[in-house]
Amino acid sequence: MFENILSVYGFDSDKTIVQPFGDGLINHTWKVNIDHKNYILQQVNNEVFKQPSDIDENLTLLRDYLSKENPDYLFVSPVKATNGQTLIHNDAGYYRLFPFVEGSTSLNVLQNKEEAYEAAKQFGKFSRILNGFKAEDLNITIPNFHNLILRYDQFTQACKKASAERLEKAADGIQFIKDHQGIVDIFREILSDKNIPLRVIHHDTKISNVLFDSQNKGICVIDLDTVMPGYFISDVGDMMRTYLCEASEEETDLTKISIRKPFFKAIYDGYMAEMESVLTAAEKNYFTYAGKFIIYMQAIRFLADYLQNDIYYGAKYEGHNFNRAMNQIELLKAYLELEKEL
Repeated sequence: MFENILSVYGFDSDKTIVQPFGDGLINHTWKVNIDHKNYILQQVNNEVFKQPSDIDENLTLLRDYLSKENPDYLFVSPVKATNGQTLIHNDAGYYRLFPFVEGSTSLNVLQNKEEAYEAAKQFGKFSRILNGFKAEDLNITIPNFHNLILRYDQFTQACKKASAERLEKAADGIQFIKDHQGIVDIFREILSDKNIPLRVIHHDTKISNVLFDSQNKGICVIDLDTVMPGYFISDVGDMMRTYLCEASEEETDLTKISIRKPFFKAIYDGYMAEMESVLTAAEKNYFTYAGKFIIYMQAIRFLADYLQNDIYYGAKYEGHNFNRAMNQIELLKAYLELEKEL
């Protein structure tokens, strides 16, 4: 399977060890060892990323910018093949090879607020050092990824077309989403506010997308396929959604859903340690809103998918997306209860 790909990089497949790596859900990833040197080989999921070349162009633009403006930053960019290309396309799909950052680790589960601080600091640093880069020059790798207006419209359409059985089961969740439509209205205000600029935003700030050193200090951010123009609320909100609650979005015991206030402060302190001088006054006013924005949007997406018979996320069991939607709604309720305190 890998012989043709490895040969493009000048590797002898007979001398190369290839093993599955990580637990990412979108791209297939392997760790490659040759002559005692390690790499990460990845196949781009072109069902999710319709134009893999757009990702490759973005990474090249960012690499070139950072090599001039911030050469000390560890930007993990693809290795050039023998033909000079950083994205390889063959009959099996699209591939790229990254250097493996030796001595680094990634986390699947956030254990303490110090890790939350380090992660938030790294995502903040990423946007800060790219503050001088024109975000609009980047390709949109997933159109409308965090467009809450579109997500709400998709939800309302799903409600119109859903079966009576699913509508009945989801009735309380549907009503909750409709009762909090004001979160969408605030997003509209953000879009029209000239004091809230587009920035280079990661858009996928889960803890596994940060590399840590042996002292558990953040090194850099990885998995840059969703890096594109956006608003800071996307990165901050995604950290809040995935860091604040000890239970994951898969938890069905809703009594386990709660907000860890020290983790909120860790996200704030870590992110603002890098972005305090960069964010506008208008942006800072929406820091707490960021959590509502992403949690609400994810609840919408899970519930809409359930109403559409699980056509996007799929379902590992009956009612899977319904349970995930109720999980996120419970998380949003807990967040709203603490909003003024936060």
